[in-house]
Amino acid sequence: MTWRTRSQGFTLIELLVAIAVMAMLALLSWRSIDGMSHTQNITQERSDGLLRLQSAVGQWIADLDAVLDTGEVNPVDFNGQTLRLTRRDSAESGLDSRGVRVVAWALLPSANGGQWTRWQSGPLLQRDELARAWQRAADWGRGGPSPTGSNNPGADSALAIIAVDQWQIFYHRGETWGNPLSSVGTEGAEPGGAAASSLPNGVRLQLTLSGGQGLTGTLLRDWARPTLEAGR
Repeated sequence: MTWRTRSQGFTLIELLVAIAVMAMLALLSWRSIDGMSHTQNITQERSDGLLRLQSAVGQWIADLDAVLDTGEVNPVDFNGQTLRLTRRDSAESGLDSRGVRVVAWALLPSANGGQWTRWQSGPLLQRDELARAWQRAADWGRGGPSPTGSNNPGADSALAIIAVDQWQIFYHRGETWGNPLSSVGTEGAEPGGAAASSLPNGVRLQLTLSGGQGLTGTLLRDWARPTLEAGR
């Protein structure tokens, strides 16, 4: 008697089912990897934005800490659009003073929206240099020529920091925070006198961050004058 052994194998239906299962597993795996990559990109974007913002606010505080009253212009001046100040300049190799710099902060338009931007002049040693740099800072804040087109090429520079929708400045004068353009807190000062040009007790920075860059919301940062007496 002869026995015939039936050959073992997969039917066409079994192969189709296996292929369909493998395809579903591949799709799920791809979605998982894509989700992880997207999350990683968002995390990196937020991390980079946070570092830029921390660096910018640190520079903002450093500029105010180094404010120097030259007696020629207001040490800190805000016209509603641009904040200008005069600050000490230090040699790269040490703390020996080389003069002063004019620094300006403004919200400037760009292709991607508003950009909070910092401008600074080169080191200044003469009164006429200070006056020209002070005017260049004002022109720049109004959308004037870029630093490379100024009367002192190569010395001025500007750097866009981070995208913001709005920024506001408040001064602490007297007993409260208020509009820098207001006369509240400066009553009794002679026009153009020392009291009118003195530093406020504090400066409050308020930034409304633009969306789409990983960081959103409102940032509030207060600066207090280092020489402010206790209780004031």
